Formats: sequence, C-alpha cells, structure tokens
Amino acid sequence: MTVETYTPRAFHRQAHDALGNPQIRSNFRRAMDGLMTKRRDVFSDWDLETLRELGANIRLRALARLPDLLEQLEANCEANGIRVHWAEDGEEACRIIRELCESHGAKSVIKGKSMVSEEMHLNAHLEAAGIEALESDLGEYLVQLNEQTPSHIIMPAIHLNTDEISDIMHDKTGTDRTRDVDYMTAAARAQLRERFMNADVGVSGVNFAVAETGTLCLVENEGNGRMTTTVPPVHIAVTGIEKVVEHLRDVPPLYALLTRSATGQHVTTYFNMISGPRKAGEHDGPREVHLVLVDSGRSRIYQDDELLDTLRCIRCGACMNHCPVYTRVGGHSYGTTYPGPIGSILMPHMLGLEETKDLPTASSLCGACGEVCPVKIPIPDLLVRLRREAVGEGRGNVHGAGVKRTKKEVAAWKTWQWLATHPSAWRGSLTMAGKLRALTPSKLGPWTQYRTAPKLAKRSLHALVKSHRREGEGES
Repeated sequence: MTVETYTPRAFHRQAHDALGNPQIRSNFRRAMDGLMTKRRDVFSDWDLETLRELGANIRLRALARLPDLLEQLEANCEANGIRVHWAEDGEEACRIIRELCESHGAKSVIKGKSMVSEEMHLNAHLEAAGIEALESDLGEYLVQLNEQTPSHIIMPAIHLNTDEISDIMHDKTGTDRTRDVDYMTAAARAQLRERFMNADVGVSGVNFAVAETGTLCLVENEGNGRMTTTVPPVHIAVTGIEKVVEHLRDVPPLYALLTRSATGQHVTTYFNMISGPRKAGEHDGPREVHLVLVDSGRSRIYQDDELLDTLRCIRCGACMNHCPVYTRVGGHSYGTTYPGPIGSILMPHMLGLEETKDLPTASSLCGACGEVCPVKIPIPDLLVRLRREAVGEGRGNVHGAGVKRTKKEVAAWKTWQWLATHPSAWRGSLTMAGKLRALTPSKLGPWTQYRTAPKLAKRSLHALVKSHRREGEGES
C-alpha cells in the first residue's frame, strides 16, 4: 500500500484526492453512519441537554481555576509518589521522556493510545535515539505497521476496511490473508502480548487528571492501556495541561458523555485510575510513575476569553463523526494530528495560521459539530473567529494572524473605500467599468473557483432610472 505524507498546507489538494477515492468515501461513510446511529440510540433515555450543560460547567470551572488546579495536581501526584514534569512544548516533552528512558537503560517502549504523543511526534524522537516505540492500541498498531498517522482521534484506522487491514497484517507480520476479524484481532493480540512483557517503559495518555486526589484516569476498550501502565517497570503518562479536573466527582458525568459521544457505549470495557507506583507488599504495577504535563500553545489559548473554549474538549471525536466535510474527505486530508472541526480550531494555535490557514474554512458552518459536542464548545463561532484572524480582522493574538490578507486585497479594499466616500468618482468609475465590461477577467481568484465571474451591466441602475425619468418627462 502506498504511504503518503500529508500536510495542512496541502489541504485542498488532499481533500480533492480523497473526494476522488471511492474506497475512502465508502469506508468513512459506512463508519460515520454507524457511529452517529449509536450515539443517538445510547442517549435516547437520557436528558442529554442537562448532561451536556453539566459537562460544560465542569470543564469551564476547571479552566477558570486552571493554574491553581495544576499546582494542586502536582502536589497531590508527588504526595502519591508520581513524579511530575513540565514541558513548554512537544520538543521538551520528548526530551524529558527520552531522558527518563535512557536513565533506566530502556531499549523498548510500549505505548497506549495518546494523541498528545502523536502531537509531539514522540515515536520518531525515541527511534532516533535508538529506542523502539511500539503502539499497542489495535488501530494505532495498524497505522504504525502501515507507516501512517491516525485519521481519527478515537478510531485511528477508521480509514481502512477489512481487506486493507488483512493486507497490512499479511505484508508486515506474516498472518494469513482473511476477512475473519476475530482471527486478525487474535493475531495482533498474540504479537503484542510478548512485547508488553519485555518492554522497559510503558507510555500512556490521560483522559482526566484529578487535582483533588492526584489521580490519572484512563479510558479504553482493549486492555492495552492497563497492560501498558502496569506491566513495564516504569510508566510515563503524558497529557496536555487542559485535561485537569477539580474533583473526583467531576469524572463520572464527563465519562458518561465521553463514552456515549465517542463510540455509543454506556461504559468502556476498562476504566483505569492510577494514583501512584507499586507500594511495598504489592505484587504488580510499575516501580515508577511519571506525569509529563505539556503546554504546546495551550497557555496562549487560555489567555483569550473566546478561544479558551477550545480547551474544554474531552477528545470524544463526535464533532468529526457528524461533520459533512470530515466524513467525506477523512482525517488525513487535514494533514494534522487533530483533524475535523476540533482540529480546525486547535491546530492553528499549535502550528500557526501560516501552516493551517485553510483549516478554519474547511467547514460549511452547518453547526452540527456544535450541536453534538458533549461539553458545548461553540465550534462554529470559533471557526469564524479564526477566519477573521487569518485575514487580519481579529484580535491578532493567534500566531500568523493576517496570513491570508494579501497586498492586492488590501489595495483593492482601500480603493473601494475611497471610491465609496467620493460620489463623483464612484459614479465615474461605474460608468467606465460598464463601458469596459467586456474586459472583465473570467478568473477572480478563489471567488471563481466554484462560481462564474460576475459582469457589470452596461448601465447602472441609477443611470437607467434617470434615463426612464427623462423619457417620461419628454412624453408629458
């Protein structure tokens, strides 16, 4: 299978290619339809709006006290025996994890699912240092085998169908070609089990970090997260600073929203609560637990009272599942760690608008993403805000603001402004434009990419009215 490199700068080309690939469209359409139906059914007996309101308030309360809660989390984690490390960006986080691995002489790392580790390209960093990093989530394992990146934050291999998965496993691991899902799952489990037992370090993500108790919560379905965090002698959890919640009682409502919004499940198969390393007299669990808290632009988002809402996200993926753009072009078209609506409002802060200028406009603004978001993030409003930032009409506090505002555009609007405030010049220019209408270009930049270029009438409305009025006076 051909492996491609995707970048946000090439979004339009990548989306065009995906739209022309019937297999990708079929894979996503079938998967998204199923996920939307499951979500609708699992919430049928719930007061969904009340639960969403509760979830939103929990996240807003945590964000309102974020600096204090992070300090409380650090203190309680340290009291529990969890060593806390702070990373300003992904590069620093990678260095911290690499140094921890090297301090234990680690040669192999087994990883549970972690989008933050994808965000900071941890696998490549470790491999460059001679440390093998193997994904243990089945979807992540498959895309790693295929040298790809995840196309969805919950279901990394959702872009692949059964036949494609069978080919990957056959080519990379020697399994039989088959459409038997149980056989392929069992084969992957057998391949990974030995790696769990021999890994020197386990790396995981964090769904909720509880400041009150210093507890790290991990939500999963496959058991790989539990194996990753308990079998290797060292466990390193990595997460963004926004994942903290204030109280342990805040977790159940968010968990209920997360599982139902993500996969349509009442609960996941496993819910792990990690509060420290193995204690004296205990027979299992890691000897050391580390928590790496990553900023990577989140503090900048936090300082903006509008864009702050981006940090509410609990990474359920519901906005992607219901987005008419994402469901047709897939996650790789965006060329970013976080695709779809949430990625379009998050990645501009991490990569800058220079790299991601097309993502805020990769939306029909239909509002579906905002309607299904379990914590009520106003995603359409934030997309519009970032569109304004891209053309230099926002507050200017997003890196790369104004990148889509060209000198020609500025000159054109200044000319229009001057003409609009000088009536004689305005009328003269309209008259001249009408006479030269045949010279109107057929291509007017992005405007004519999907539209026919407009042509001015030979005479303006005012001129026609004046002409008819004179004709009427002549007849009288």
